[in-house]
Amino acid sequence: MPQLTVSFTFHSGIKRHLLGNVRLWGSWNAAGQLSDQWTAAPMAQSQGETGCDAYHASVQFDAAQAGTTFQWGVMADIQGAPDTWVVVTEVPDENSNERQRSFVLDADQTQQDYWFATGRRFGAQKYFAPGSAAPGVRFAVWAPHARNVEVVFAPFDLSGSTPTGYIADDGTGIDPAAAVLPLASKGGGIWESDPGTTPDFEAYRDRLYMYRITNEQGAATYKVDIFSRNQVGRGGINPGGAHYSGSYLDLDGIVSCSVVSDPDLVTRNFQDTGIDKQTLIPDSDFWASEYTPGRMPPRHIEDLIIYEMHVGSLGFPSTSAGTFADAIEFVDGLADLGVNAVELLPVLEFDGCCQWGYGTSLFFCLQTSAGGANQLKYFVRACHQRGIAVILDVVYNHFSTSDNERAEWGYDSDPNIAPQNNTWYWYQGQPTDYPGNINGGYLNNLSSGYTPRFSEENVRQMFTSSAATLLDDFHIDGLRVDLTDAIHQDNTLNANGASIGSANQYGTKFLRELTRTVKMINPAAFLMAEDHTGWSAMTQPADQGGVGFDAVWYADFHHHLIGDGNYGDNYAKLLRNAGYGTAGPLRIDYFAGALLATQSNKVAYHANHDEAGNESNTGRTIVISVNLAPLLGSTRKYAEGRSRFAFGLAALSAGTPMFLMGEEIGAAKYFRYNDFFLNKEDLVGGRTGDGQFLFRFYKDLIGMTTAKPAARSRALDVIYGDNNNRVIAFTRNAPGQQLLVLASLNDAPFDHGYVISTDPSRLPEGGWQEVFNSDAAVYGGDNVGNAGATLPVSGGQINAVIPAHGFVVFEKVG
Repeated sequence: MPQLTVSFTFHSGIKRHLLGNVRLWGSWNAAGQLSDQWTAAPMAQSQGETGCDAYHASVQFDAAQAGTTFQWGVMADIQGAPDTWVVVTEVPDENSNERQRSFVLDADQTQQDYWFATGRRFGAQKYFAPGSAAPGVRFAVWAPHARNVEVVFAPFDLSGSTPTGYIADDGTGIDPAAAVLPLASKGGGIWESDPGTTPDFEAYRDRLYMYRITNEQGAATYKVDIFSRNQVGRGGINPGGAHYSGSYLDLDGIVSCSVVSDPDLVTRNFQDTGIDKQTLIPDSDFWASEYTPGRMPPRHIEDLIIYEMHVGSLGFPSTSAGTFADAIEFVDGLADLGVNAVELLPVLEFDGCCQWGYGTSLFFCLQTSAGGANQLKYFVRACHQRGIAVILDVVYNHFSTSDNERAEWGYDSDPNIAPQNNTWYWYQGQPTDYPGNINGGYLNNLSSGYTPRFSEENVRQMFTSSAATLLDDFHIDGLRVDLTDAIHQDNTLNANGASIGSANQYGTKFLRELTRTVKMINPAAFLMAEDHTGWSAMTQPADQGGVGFDAVWYADFHHHLIGDGNYGDNYAKLLRNAGYGTAGPLRIDYFAGALLATQSNKVAYHANHDEAGNESNTGRTIVISVNLAPLLGSTRKYAEGRSRFAFGLAALSAGTPMFLMGEEIGAAKYFRYNDFFLNKEDLVGGRTGDGQFLFRFYKDLIGMTTAKPAARSRALDVIYGDNNNRVIAFTRNAPGQQLLVLASLNDAPFDHGYVISTDPSRLPEGGWQEVFNSDAAVYGGDNVGNAGATLPVSGGQINAVIPAHGFVVFEKVG
């Protein structure tokens, strides 16, 4: 019987060794014929072409089956999870979440490949030829509409004039002494250089390059490498395609030349950020001192206390954007505060240098103006050495259209002529469907740009591979994914606002692929979504029909607790209404519902980057708490007391608590995306200045919650609420420990006691000792409380002193 041999390769695409007992499964029988009963074969491990693990198997097929479509996939054991299906990419059907590969048996197509991650597949990467120990370099790019692709190089010689690091639209800036490197079409829109002509990676390391893409219309365009690990530009100038004679230090990274980089090397010295002076060491040496015994970062999301930090807002009193150098100087400050997780606003390459970073353009490159990839690695290592997990805010919901002309926008086709072929962007239909509005087919989604083309596997896999790179190469502990509503729910046609259901479904497909990828690399990685839809599937496991996140941001908790902003009257707005300084009831019952809901996989916060002055009618907690009154004398005392109340109820909720940088010292300036650099606050000096009492309070409460399992559990019961007296009581429970929280936003203390009464089954009898008082004198309070006494509970009642605009915490001791 004539046979056809097909070879199958699973490329891990990441450096760490991930899989064991790897098996090929396929829809064929022992005779190599199509079968409903899939058969398995072991796959042999080897070093793949990128230097990462690859797994191979060959199958003999009946040649008479030529033209038949077969399915295949791979199963392996990973980190205590045997028999895991390790193909994370779903089939190209918006209505299916199946994950298998397909091919048509053909004598001319005898190699089938699957890449788990492509961060080392595309771009300027090491290439290991069979039998070679030393790598060459291969350039690879996805440009399905291109007529031709070449690599051109730019000079970087510091012995003469300062390098510009820029190639103009007419080619000015290309190094005339460097040979142009042609790329060949390999099918599927992929273009590759011949690594046989570039056998020495070291000869190309630190070379500056761009892709010269002859686009669909025949025009030569200069594009950055979407998979670039480093851009030479360090500033904010965009020449807009014109000749540029300035320094690369002033050039915007996203329009500058890409730099051939070795992701397996790290600078020996933190300060060595320029490609002209780096001394490099193996990353294995760098990471060898990553952890401190007995001081490991948390591994469970319920154990986190997250400090939301914007690197650009560090570096007081400078009015320039802060850098990773400022961040690493602040690490000891984080450790002193006691937080065990820091969440960085986006730090992947965006345009300019003075913004929040939510316009990411290059998803494998760290913001060069902030210090670049190696300095982020130093920051991560320093955090891990102090037991602090690092979470990155990532933006996958849109591509920018401004200042993105050398990245995704019009990558291989002119969007002014053929927008339907604007490769990275979703375009619905044809431009003829939108007479007089050529941009009508793009999709909006309530973000700040157009929707990515999630229907394309290469687009989705670029994002998932970026996440894989962050975990694998940078040792990031988790991701906060920006505005996932925009990905799975809010896609609408630019022309008329019509909902595009297929884009929502493909967006959901992408989110599942993302969470599977992350959890396969590190099952303990934290995955949080900024999602405001209330869709329960977001936090259900992907293999059980869900999307696979660990938690979602809980904006309603903030709106009920704080209440600034223009969010309507369906929220309690406790702090906002208390800030008016008038007597009267507060909607404690509304807030109680939000507090209870924190049990369901929520990130609970009283302040975040959007709600501290950026959104209309929002501001810092301490300012909102007194209705923007000057923070002087008794007004500041009220403000600090209410601010303690706000953080206390977030920290003691059943959610994962998070707060914005500066809250711990009573930061009062607006935190806005466009002028944050003018509103920096002294986060270190404030700890011994006006913010000393709040800082001590934050530090002590964080210490208590991290030490007490009941404060970190997901079990919470609101046992009492009184709108008129502005009092709420709730319990927190864990095996062997019970806590009781009594809180009041009344402007007068209940210094003669306040009786909390509930069903006896919800408040066990016995002794309850006061273990925390937000009104303690060391926090700037009046020391109204129970002096650490043990109070009796009988018949579901306790009579305890509750301070004004404060809270006390009791622990059951008998």
